[in-house]
Amino acid sequence: MMQYTSTRNDSLPVSSAEAVVRGISADGGLFVPVEFPQITPGEITDFLQMTYTQRAVSVLKKFFTDFTDEQLQMCTESAYSSGSFPKGNEIRLHQLSDNISMLELWHGPTCAFKDMALQILPHLLIESAEKVQLNKKILILVATSGDTGKAALEGFKNVKNTEILVFYPETGVSPMQKMQMATQEGDNVRVCAVKGNFDDCQSEVKKIFTDPNIKADAERSGIVFSSANSINWGRLAPQTVYYISAYADLVKQGKIMLGDSVNVCVPTGNFGNILAAYYAKQMGIPFKTLICASNANNILTDFINTGIYDKNRKFFTTASPSMDILVSSNLERFLYHLSGSNGLCELFRSLDETGRYEVNSAAKAAIKSELYGGFCDDSQTRAEISQTFEKYRYLCDPHTAVALKVYNDYREKTGDNTQTIVVSTANPYKFAKDVLRAVAPNEIQDISDEFEIIERLNNVTGEHIPDPLKSLKNKPVVHNCVITPEQMHLQLGFNG
Repeated sequence: MMQYTSTRNDSLPVSSAEAVVRGISADGGLFVPVEFPQITPGEITDFLQMTYTQRAVSVLKKFFTDFTDEQLQMCTESAYSSGSFPKGNEIRLHQLSDNISMLELWHGPTCAFKDMALQILPHLLIESAEKVQLNKKILILVATSGDTGKAALEGFKNVKNTEILVFYPETGVSPMQKMQMATQEGDNVRVCAVKGNFDDCQSEVKKIFTDPNIKADAERSGIVFSSANSINWGRLAPQTVYYISAYADLVKQGKIMLGDSVNVCVPTGNFGNILAAYYAKQMGIPFKTLICASNANNILTDFINTGIYDKNRKFFTTASPSMDILVSSNLERFLYHLSGSNGLCELFRSLDETGRYEVNSAAKAAIKSELYGGFCDDSQTRAEISQTFEKYRYLCDPHTAVALKVYNDYREKTGDNTQTIVVSTANPYKFAKDVLRAVAPNEIQDISDEFEIIERLNNVTGEHIPDPLKSLKNKPVVHNCVITPEQMHLQLGFNG
């Protein structure tokens, strides 16, 4: 049976169900698989004739060995085949050029890649709770830089025996992201804006998870905490599926031969999305270079290039807000897989106390062998949106544009023309103002209404406006809570 252990203590293995229910280990570490199951070439050949849901069952059964095939089929079908995604197009590969395929992950109910994991996580969580005989209400705590919040709210709304509480930076998300969260319906959902940045939100949520007094109060109230952030294994595992599926689709479309190497370029701030690509590689998918694309908050780029992680730097609020992060939680998992748990506690104690740490020379070499890091600022991001639309008539959001810019820089620097998957993480209408400013700067003048901006972007580009975003126009605001980070624990609903 597949087991999981903490990145900070590998002597206490747990089942996949326990890892999903807990969300984070009691020692503050993150759960990781003790080994990587393998995907064989024969299985990839089988995938060519499968639906996305069938592929998901085949991959997830390797990680969730304490689930039956029937339980996993129920979870995946409920997530992907129940009408939340367009049938047969849960993910799409758009051929941008001879060697670039855009992996569009935003065709779900909230128009962002987080839907791919957060539509299935509630089902995995409920099944896991029954397996460990939890018999308590699960309070899902979420810190979001934008897309996770809405996707988690949508996934968990009205799910039995759960309540979800989302915290987002008050001025650190796009107007559309804020509107999506503020209008969220559901009897078990709550949303709070926080006067701070994403790192403030994430730090306070982690404190709640590990505070013994708060946990004791929760216990007395019949409540257990879990997470919908990518610190939860049940959120991260489904993200490996779309990378494996995309590779199979490249084979099916004749873009590559089975066994050919492929590069992957991922825009990321919390390191979860690119970590899922790394996991797919460890499972046997022949990914060559994993290109980590950052915005002006380029802490990951610096870390990849120097081995020094230093958050003592200016924080930028950018046009790609989901990447405005200076503490990349999932990097801990990556470092564990490179070096084991020895020394990790010291590294993260140093991060807490001094705001920085440095890995040893062996780890630096291992990091550089797996990753390429690059970044771009907002002006370069807007230029990439404009150039991509002008050249290919392909409209992308700012996060995707960051990935394209960094990939183009990588190719120019290295001369590597390997077939490459560039991950497209959000529909451009979620960031309409910045996208319109990029493709038609004269059209943005003197407009403040988000829906007028959307209409103008539609008029300029002809790009379809997704119904989930268009329908927000007439929805009432039901969540208007604004708090400081120090007040977050007071929103728990009990003595915590």
